[in-house]
Amino acid sequence: MSDKEDVLATLEDYAQAYRAKDIDRLMAVFDDGDDISLIGTGADEICAGRSAIGEVFARNFSDATATRFEWHWKHVTLAGDAAAVAVTLTIHLDTDDGPIQVPVRWTVVLAKKAGHWRWLHRHASSAAATQGEGKAYPGAAPTPAA
Repeated sequence: MSDKEDVLATLEDYAQAYRAKDIDRLMAVFDDGDDISLIGTGADEICAGRSAIGEVFARNFSDATATRFEWHWKHVTLAGDAAAVAVTLTIHLDTDDGPIQVPVRWTVVLAKKAGHWRWLHRHASSAAATQGEGKAYPGAAPTPAA
């Protein structure tokens, strides 16, 4: 496989482990060291280190079960033994309140060590619901009715 294919394969490795709720397998996608980081879509989902990242995934797994990762747009940038991936996807989840679909944007930073691509950082975000297409910034959030 090419480096680009190997990098993209890590996305599917992540998705398979996430759907299986297998934290050990999921953490194996990340670099072995403790100098890894994660930013999620939750206000409190910003952390570094294996233990803290594992705690985020444990909470995610307790709140829902992912049934499918639907990949959309993907872009890989390679620079020697470093790579960055930008992806849009929809994660399909079963929750106690029923099934939901979460549109997500990811940026993943990877390093190639001992011939294997490993994640150093994963950033997830969702598009601002109040930002219209063609607009540079989100608008004011609607004011709740009294």
